Amino acid sequence: MGIVLKQSFKNTVTTYLGFGIGAINTLFLYTNFLTDEYYGLVAFLLSAANIMMPFMAFGVHNAIVKFYSAFKSKNSINSFLTLMLFLPLLFIIPVALVGYFAYDSISSLLSNENSIVEGYIWHMFILAVAMAYFEIFFAWTKVQMQTVFGNLMKEVFHRVCIFLLLFGVYLEWLTVEQFIVGLVLVYILRMIIMKLYAFSIRFPRLKFQKLEKQFSILKYAGLMIIAGSVAMLILDIDKFMIGLILPDIEQVAYYSVAIFIATVIAVPQRAMHQIMMPLTAKYLNENDRISLEDLYKRSSMTLMTISGFIFLLIILNINQLYKVLPEEFTGGLFVVLIVSLAKLYDNCLGNNNAILFNSDYYRMVLFFGVLLAIMAIVLNAIFIPIYGIDGSAFATFLAVFIYNTIKIIFVKQKFNMLPFTMASFKIVLTLIGLSLIFYFWEFPFHPIVNIALKSAAIGFVYFSFIYKLNVSDDISSQIKKYLRLK
Repeated sequence: MGIVLKQSFKNTVTTYLGFGIGAINTLFLYTNFLTDEYYGLVAFLLSAANIMMPFMAFGVHNAIVKFYSAFKSKNSINSFLTLMLFLPLLFIIPVALVGYFAYDSISSLLSNENSIVEGYIWHMFILAVAMAYFEIFFAWTKVQMQTVFGNLMKEVFHRVCIFLLLFGVYLEWLTVEQFIVGLVLVYILRMIIMKLYAFSIRFPRLKFQKLEKQFSILKYAGLMIIAGSVAMLILDIDKFMIGLILPDIEQVAYYSVAIFIATVIAVPQRAMHQIMMPLTAKYLNENDRISLEDLYKRSSMTLMTISGFIFLLIILNINQLYKVLPEEFTGGLFVVLIVSLAKLYDNCLGNNNAILFNSDYYRMVLFFGVLLAIMAIVLNAIFIPIYGIDGSAFATFLAVFIYNTIKIIFVKQKFNMLPFTMASFKIVLTLIGLSLIFYFWEFPFHPIVNIALKSAAIGFVYFSFIYKLNVSDDISSQIKKYLRLK
């Protein structure tokens, strides 16, 4: 776990920095500098681009991580990376042609409920392509065990740029339309910088030579399109369908604020995932089951401990946080609570996704994923018209809960491994107990002061319990290190 903890710690710092800037953008700048309608439009465009991204990437970013360590000679590695660079064009070029010739039909379909979307169809496509190639170049560096710079670009760079663009709107240097164009350019610039960094680590030597495992690579990449689409659908289909079904696109903005608050729980997993993916692939390629099971359990315990603390901070401070937001954004309390539970469960799986997507059993997992993506769409279609954004949150929770439970059972059956131990049960009891103790306790001060004081008290009590219970050797060692305990 040495390299995992070292790079995960750095990635966690940069990811939280990014989320901190994102919190300022999402909770304060967007809500005050843009109208609710245009905020909803931006959230809709980004969600649509995220859903399209796996198709544009053609599963290449996953294929690089899975197969890179299997090639040993320079010629085979160069041939493999050359294939990975050009493969996405097989999808991007036809989609661009279809978009060009069928623009009016596509525009009419997507802007049926909200006409404001009509002029921004190409923005979605360009954003999706930029996101796709960014992930490919990021994967290029991951397999060299270099994840920190890529994570900085993924989590911080575009949020800082958006921060500056929003102030450009506030100072009337930019119109809202120019802001959206600037947003697209930021994602393109991020992709270019990531490309330059990736090539500085390993410059591509173009070699168009048939690979020994070429059919397996193409099959895996194609199936990863489905896997990535399932993951993105579960993450973003709710916002996309709210924009399609509800007549007020402002609802996407209100929902996005609530989702952003809950998504903070996912930060540790996102940070650790960057290094766990190539490491898990390495253990699987080497058939090192002992190291794989150790990584599975320890990653689950570490993520459960850290994300459990963040979960407490969110649900125990949410009422105070909503007091400092514009009133129209404060209707998402149920969304925050239920999506936070889904994200917490997600983190408790450790490197479960990395095991499944880098093993020979990924085909069956994709089958389950497709069924659950369909279920998420159906549930959203049922609940959104009845309950609005609360219905969408409940649909997302059900989809994530069932999907994760299936993945745990599948890994148990095929690898005879579970991520949970008795220590997991101790953490759950600690979370329940502290939730009951602290939920109704508030200081009689300004909401920001209340959040700071209550968070400090929660942190002290929580990590005292974690240290005394010794639920995670990795967490306990970090507490000893930073508090200089013997």
